[in-house]
Amino acid sequence: MIDGLAKALGRKRGELNISVAELSRQTGVSRWTLDSILAGRSEMIHTETMNKLNSWLYQHV
Repeated sequence: MIDGLAKALGRKRGELNISVAELSRQTGVSRWTLDSILAGRSEMIHTETMNKLNSWLYQHV
């Protein structure tokens, strides 16, 4: 599940041509957390973080 989220975030970030810092600003998730997720170093994501990222992705579909 995290791999799919990381792939979707990375793809959408690339489509929008935004930095991790901008993604952080738009989602309300720290850039360090986003960096870990995008690099595949995160094994667990808090529910609140998952909700923020899913909501952001949903808004950009």
